[in-house]
Amino acid sequence: MMDTAQRHYPTHYWSKLPDGRVQCDVCPRQCKLREGQRGLCFVRMREDDSIVLTTYGRSSGYCVDPIEKKPLNHFLPGTPVLSFGTAGCNLSCKFCQNWDISKSREFDTLADSASPETIAAAAGNLGCRSVAYTYNDPTIFMEYAIDVAQACAEFGIKSVAVSAGFHSPEPRAEFYRHMHAANIDLKAFTERFYWKICGAHLDHVLDTLVYLKQETDVWFELTTLLIPGENDSEAELQEMTQWVVEHLGVDIPMHFTAFHPDWKMLDKPPTPPETLTLARRVAMDNGVRYAYTGNVHDGEGGATYCHGCGQVLIGRDWYELGVWNLTAGGVCNRCHMLLPGVFEERPGTWGRRRKPVRLREAAVQQRVSS
Repeated sequence: MMDTAQRHYPTHYWSKLPDGRVQCDVCPRQCKLREGQRGLCFVRMREDDSIVLTTYGRSSGYCVDPIEKKPLNHFLPGTPVLSFGTAGCNLSCKFCQNWDISKSREFDTLADSASPETIAAAAGNLGCRSVAYTYNDPTIFMEYAIDVAQACAEFGIKSVAVSAGFHSPEPRAEFYRHMHAANIDLKAFTERFYWKICGAHLDHVLDTLVYLKQETDVWFELTTLLIPGENDSEAELQEMTQWVVEHLGVDIPMHFTAFHPDWKMLDKPPTPPETLTLARRVAMDNGVRYAYTGNVHDGEGGATYCHGCGQVLIGRDWYELGVWNLTAGGVCNRCHMLLPGVFEERPGTWGRRRKPVRLREAAVQQRVSS
């Protein structure tokens, strides 16, 4: 295994061009680089006629979160997840709420380093059922994420990707072979928004969603941050949710979350709660069975309801679970309807805690209960 002190990790998703440049093929951006140049993500760089990853083994920090914070409401509810990211991003969203990480050009922000085996041991000792590759998009540090996922699998710990879904097909397939769950940011449903505000393209993200649905066993949920005047019109919500039902089915959970001004979008007001309520209603009217509101206190919008008999299956107060009316395997205890997702007989008890951790200490400490 590579020493994490070695910063430049060899990769294989690249190709040489006739003009002497080397093209990075990890995402649809296909950055074409001369020697020493970095891609837009900043962490993949041309070195000696190939593309290397400059942040392998280095993180912006580690934290134990509730799985609901990813957000995933149908994947091992109530359990703790060890979350980490690196630096950089292959999108350029003007509203980025992790901009200090994703837009970082200072490697001093990578305050903690760890091998995949250290991360897996720490996750196990901390009682985490899963590890999440988050804060910035794991597409750009996929080699590190895959190695961590393989190390975690030896401990029975699952892997969760939090991603914008802006992948190229071949690396995407390799990456998701190692993932058990994902939350994909469906940032809007217009090409205008994706190009002008994120510097990306909608069709690549939709292709990833169809791929996940049709060609993998990965459990995934969708999140849309609703920004006033940009992607929150009822017409766009109608089009988006109709597409989800037609192409992904009625059982993919959708999370509509509240925007707050950040990064380069300080001129927009916070999302009114009624906008989230509207989005949830539109989704459910169009057939989405599990639509949620987020970043607001909304007991109704945070709860999971049985699509058979209508009773509350999982009650939530922010990230704290309350009502639990599921039997083993995610079955309604009243009408015996199956709730899609990954469930156990009892929920975890982690609650809403957020616990920053030092990996090397956690890797050797005694295992704690979740």
